Amino acid sequence: MAKRYELLYFFQKRGFEVCRRIAERWGIRARVVRTSFIYLTFVTLGFGFALYLFLAFWLKIKDLLYTKRTSVFDL
Repeated sequence: MAKRYELLYFFQKRGFEVCRRIAERWGIRARVVRTSFIYLTFVTLGFGFALYLFLAFWLKIKDLLYTKRTSVFDL
């Protein structure tokens, strides 16, 4: 049982933060986005999970390509 909580904590701490970033962009709560992904996964038999992984991949690539620089000297 402890291994389960360790795994859950690992994913919560070091996840892709897809739901939080979508919620910030749309101006809604992250909990609403998370539950929407869960319902979408159950209703469409896995499409919501696939969509979540696609968005996580896309946001990771976007972060790697576009870095925020505060000044010209941060190159």
